Amino acid sequence: METPSIALQLQTLPDSPGVYQYYDKEGKILYVGKAKNLKKRVSSYFNKVHDNAKTNVLVKKIAEIKHIVVSTEADALLLENNLIKKLQPRYNVMLKDDKTYPWICIKKEPFSRIFPTRRMVKDGSEYFGPYTNFKTVNTILDMIKELYPLRTCNYDLSDANIKSGKYKVCLEYHIGNCKGPCEGYEPLAHYQKQVDAIREILKGNFKDSLRDFKKMMQDLAAEMKFEAAQKVKEKIETLENYQSRSTILNPKISNVDVFSIVSDEAMAYVNFLQIAHGAIIRSHTLEIKKKLDETDEELLALAVIELRERFHLTTKEIILPFELDFGDKIKVTVPQLGDKKQILELSQRNAKYQRLEQLKQIQIVDPERHTNRIMAQMQKDLRLPTEPRHIECFDNSNIQGTHPVSACVVFKDGKPSKKDYRHFNIKTVEGPNDFASMEEVVYRRYKRMLDENQPLPQLIIIDGGKGQLSSALKSIDDLGLRGKVAIIGIAKRLEELFYPGDSVPLYLDKKSETLKIIQHLRNEAHRFGITHHRDKRSKSALQTTIETIPGIGEKTMLALIKHFKSVKRLKLATEKEISEVVGASKAKKISEFYNISKS
Repeated sequence: METPSIALQLQTLPDSPGVYQYYDKEGKILYVGKAKNLKKRVSSYFNKVHDNAKTNVLVKKIAEIKHIVVSTEADALLLENNLIKKLQPRYNVMLKDDKTYPWICIKKEPFSRIFPTRRMVKDGSEYFGPYTNFKTVNTILDMIKELYPLRTCNYDLSDANIKSGKYKVCLEYHIGNCKGPCEGYEPLAHYQKQVDAIREILKGNFKDSLRDFKKMMQDLAAEMKFEAAQKVKEKIETLENYQSRSTILNPKISNVDVFSIVSDEAMAYVNFLQIAHGAIIRSHTLEIKKKLDETDEELLALAVIELRERFHLTTKEIILPFELDFGDKIKVTVPQLGDKKQILELSQRNAKYQRLEQLKQIQIVDPERHTNRIMAQMQKDLRLPTEPRHIECFDNSNIQGTHPVSACVVFKDGKPSKKDYRHFNIKTVEGPNDFASMEEVVYRRYKRMLDENQPLPQLIIIDGGKGQLSSALKSIDDLGLRGKVAIIGIAKRLEELFYPGDSVPLYLDKKSETLKIIQHLRNEAHRFGITHHRDKRSKSALQTTIETIPGIGEKTMLALIKHFKSVKRLKLATEKEISEVVGASKAKKISEFYNISKS
């Protein structure tokens, strides 16, 4: 049977929650997605041009649409997650990896052993984890070993084997790490009581162990067994130290999972924290490579389902930065303040830290990829038609109206290109007039670039806000560049970005990389302009004082200005050094005027 047209397939889609699947003309799976309303969601792919190029490519390849209707959006989310992992469509983010995480096992056997493992055996044993690395596992096991002397052998310590004297105590018994259950020196009930205490510690509950140890210490002290009491005290300190490092908020917050997300153009980072009795007992950050410019809501929903399945989470409450629906069985909390808000912020910091670490590594290992990401982010943040690979920023400098100058700094691929920096001495404006000065230098800069067929920048930034932006636009219009080059103004203090014809400024996130580059541009323009302005003032001061020296003409004055550049440097020079520039007789007149030494 021939596949119906896409238009016909869209008309027959239901207005129900469900999962949709896209296939190409060869029957290969392209994409799996979930929807609250299948008809609206799927139709949205075909009735507009998408900003993301990959989405447009995907839409062109779709030949067949299949769907599965479910009862709720939460059911659709679970089904979508399972289908993505089973079918592995080309255009979906892949959440599953092949890494096997370590667990701590409490073996189901008489005198239970406790050990780390990467394999889960369904024999009734208890498994705590998985933990994200063995370092955490070893830290916990080392602490447990200090607190409770347990066996490390793999003997079958059945009642019959112990009574028959099949086993003998080993070195672990003689050095005090084991109490010898293999020869019946330790009762099973006493041993299993220690195992119960360890189980609570692994769940994040330290209260019962601390209470028991404190009572034991007091009893030993009352019996005058101070050495034994001191050893118990050391165990209490070990447990309290571990608790203080793991407890980060109100101990009443228990059995809660926390998820947060940080994303950029290409990647998303989802951090997960598992909380029990105010302690973080597990933390993991999942990296997701975006495929079709997915939203944070879509990615976090997928990640929550994946992480709950991967780590076998059964908690009834999860904390998220925004509302998501996972059905009636899971309570979603979006905290606004208090302890739960604090733990959400901690999770977000973990996600941001992971992202920064990855970006630093990319910057070192693959600088081109780093640059491409920055440029794509700037294009999106500043709403530009193209990536701003070439940016120019203008700044005026004048002090009390004297020596007005303007600076133009150039950034290429987000970095200063100092060989392309330019100074402008204002020629057509009398007195301090920033607006007219900006109009002049912008016109001069781009008139020359057009005359010399130089490539124009993708973005021009005017330091000074609305007034200077309007002045610069006059020159842009006169040169016929309106619409060909993007231009924005940045206010001095509030980091407001102004666009032509838009009275409402754009505010960027203060921590965004786009704003940091713009601030770098503005600071460079200001520094470069001030340096030139200072040089002009120094030369002007030098010229003024030289003109008052008897017997010194214009030619000599220009030679001194060119060589020494300032009065201060001229006064610090010796008569001999001055004579090398203007000759002995004139050097003598200058040195006498300034009282300069001969040598």
